[in-house]
Amino acid sequence: MGFITLIVLGIGLAIYSARFVPTAVSRIGSAAVELSQLFVPASKNNLTVVPQQIPFGTATTTATSTTATATATSTPLPGTAVVPAATTPGPKTTSTYPAGGTASTATLYGQPDLAVSITDVGYLTNNSTDSFVSGVIVPSGDNAAVKFSVTNIGTNISGSWIFNANLPTNTSFIFTSNPQQSLRPGERIDFTLGFDRAQSGIRQITITADPNNQVSESNETNNTAVSNITIQ
Repeated sequence: MGFITLIVLGIGLAIYSARFVPTAVSRIGSAAVELSQLFVPASKNNLTVVPQQIPFGTATTTATSTTATATATSTPLPGTAVVPAATTPGPKTTSTYPAGGTASTATLYGQPDLAVSITDVGYLTNNSTDSFVSGVIVPSGDNAAVKFSVTNIGTNISGSWIFNANLPTNTSFIFTSNPQQSLRPGERIDFTLGFDRAQSGIRQITITADPNNQVSESNETNNTAVSNITIQ
């Protein structure tokens, strides 16, 4: 009887697990994250270039041509048509002129420096980052969101890099990005990141660029930014 009782209990536990365990597991899964990004080139690499077509004529230097030019530019007699001196145009050349100054190419030296700044916090009214609304209080039922930038303020290219976002979710969740494109000096990427399952109360969002220190930087102290947000 004892053996049969154990078998019956085992079958009951199996049925319970099949019905309830998947729900429990889904509740402790990672938060859903919406992420969008916008690459912003350095201003010196974002010049408007206007092509110019400049024709050059070849001046005639013979004495006959000089006389013809003088005659053509003198005051004509009444009723006499003015005939301009004939010139032979030379080949056209193309030049580029950057708007606002002379084109220059930055000299790469030293090391890169990835700097993080949180520019805004708020929430998403739907699952698209385009629905971002600025505000330090996230209404109940909406997904919390944060806007931040990563800029290379160093003097050399960064190479590939990643970032981490420590998010105040139930339970605490660290989002790790895919590898990001290399940034030249002055270039940046603006991110908008939204997430669900936010934990109520006054919470912190922490963004860290290159969390594993895989990029050799001139300054490692500006890779992290923190901001508070209130979740209702």
